[in-house]
Amino acid sequence: MTRTLEEVGRGLAPLRPPRSLRPGERIHVLGAGGAGASQAVLLAARAGASVSGCDTGGPSPYTEAAQAMGLPLAWGHDPSHVATPTGAPLVDRLAVTKSLTSVRPDHPELAAAHGAGVVVEAWQQVVADVAHTRDQRLVAITGTHGKSTTSGWVAHLLTVAGRDPSAAIGALLPASLTGGPPATVRWGSGDTMVVEADEYADNFGPYRPSVAIVLNAEWDHPDVFADRAAVVAMLERWLRAAADARPTLVINVGDTGGHELLARLDDWPGRIVRFVLLNDGEPEPPAEVQGRVVAEARAGDALRIEGLPEGTLTAGLHLPGRHYAADALAVAASGLALGVDASSIVASLEGFGGVGRRLELKGEPRGVTVLDDYGHHPTAIRATLDAVRQRYPARRLWAVYEPLTFHRTAAMLQEFATVLAAADRAVVADIWANRDPDTTITSAQALADATTAAVGGAWRAVAPGSPEATADWLAAAVAPGDVVLVMGGGRSYVIAARLVELLRAG
Repeated sequence: MTRTLEEVGRGLAPLRPPRSLRPGERIHVLGAGGAGASQAVLLAARAGASVSGCDTGGPSPYTEAAQAMGLPLAWGHDPSHVATPTGAPLVDRLAVTKSLTSVRPDHPELAAAHGAGVVVEAWQQVVADVAHTRDQRLVAITGTHGKSTTSGWVAHLLTVAGRDPSAAIGALLPASLTGGPPATVRWGSGDTMVVEADEYADNFGPYRPSVAIVLNAEWDHPDVFADRAAVVAMLERWLRAAADARPTLVINVGDTGGHELLARLDDWPGRIVRFVLLNDGEPEPPAEVQGRVVAEARAGDALRIEGLPEGTLTAGLHLPGRHYAADALAVAASGLALGVDASSIVASLEGFGGVGRRLELKGEPRGVTVLDDYGHHPTAIRATLDAVRQRYPARRLWAVYEPLTFHRTAAMLQEFATVLAAADRAVVADIWANRDPDTTITSAQALADATTAAVGGAWRAVAPGSPEATADWLAAAVAPGDVVLVMGGGRSYVIAARLVELLRAG
């Protein structure tokens, strides 16, 4: 059953234009240990606000930068974070993940905020306000797949070009970009902030970009989108909200959803830069920027790009697989839209090593290669498995998946089983509930059983339990030469880290 925007955003203040932060403005961020909310913590603190945060999950890879800054983080939720026992406000606003307000309207901190008259807003509003405070234009990257990688890559592109951008994305940027520990933000002095714009239930609503980059549009988030058409409609709504400023639209016309979206924007008032990654034997849709993979290698593909002012260029990527080639082409098209010279575009494409949890090598203890990836949609999992096969041919491949949300798993159970069956072995960890009101509609074991059926019983997929239990099971099952690809969007990073530790310990 899908929910409306009003249901998901219940209890939040109405969406508003961005405004400047006041010096010392008191902001408390609920769920500060997540890849998303951590962006608000870091950016608001750097912009001069008085920031605190909390999370029941304890320290995470996304909190290390905030801890290094000495910001106050609590590992639990309590009404005292936002108001006194008598109901006096202790903060000026509470920043939250939007879906929390519909799944947990009785959350103690939400209740305390409403009782004390504290404004409750999505954390994305804080990010937008920071950009407004610093008079930075937004370059926003959206789409069902590839947002984090492409956002990090565009930030890298602008850094190589000497523009010193800021950035806020849902993955860890490397220290080479942050200038400190890996973090979900980059603090730059330039006039541009690169943001990852999440389409879920209009999460990207606070962002009014000067340049909008649409990578693709596919059905996802079945709790709010009934089908792909609903995703396309949400993207159109967001873009039209920014149309008065005549932003530049960079869009993938080789994607079915992207093509459908563009057809609905035939009256677009700004500039349009179309890009497409061509496949042999397929028609070539009109596009300003075209790309083709001209060579595949274990280290990455060679991408030929046409449509830049300097003519045809070729870049050797360090990320394998066609999905990364498509992301790279989006970066090149973005460079064209942003006026970046060709030499900087090529240098960025060839020098970018990715962002955290996107085919990230965690270690190779005892001859076992352990990779960590955020893939949690059938299309993304399929593309990631293909990339791993390209980089590690002829090795036994384990697909280890922590499903993200019960509703997505139930709606796409057979699709997940089919893609997991493409590995040599599959392991399914407990489902990460996140925003699920109903956790009875399916299970990890149901997905493991469906995967076993998909391979005709040639081998059996297993569901060992928690991320910790899954790592323990794997440590006893893998063998030298195996490649273990861990995927998921919740606590699956625990599986990869723990497996590496266990194998190193023998």
